[in-house]
Amino acid sequence: QVQLVESGGGLVQPGGSLRLSCSASGSISRFDAMAWYRQAPGKQREVIAILTGGGRTIYEDSVKGRFTISRDNAKNTLYLQMNSLKPEDTAVYFCNAAPPDRSRWGQGTQVPVST
Repeated sequence: QVQLVESGGGLVQPGGSLRLSCSASGSISRFDAMAWYRQAPGKQREVIAILTGGGRTIYEDSVKGRFTISRDNAKNTLYLQMNSLKPEDTAVYFCNAAPPDRSRWGQGTQVPVST
């Protein structure tokens, strides 16, 4: 069972940038599509960025143009570059397959966006 571990979160000021990483304990090439999800305080978890096996990217409207999802199969790692961060981006960020596999949810990485 491939486990996924998110990292790279931390406190950032509005307008700042962060790059999140999702490291897999095994090959991620077995996943056709992978995605980043986030759960803001008091809200349900939502998908924000999807990367298909064919390289197509799909973004939730609120992050389009600011976030970029990518993967490095050789390093078994999925990335999320986040630029121009806003307070409303504050959330715990998770990675998983798309659609998500319930057994693969990790602890996530927290991203508070605040002055």
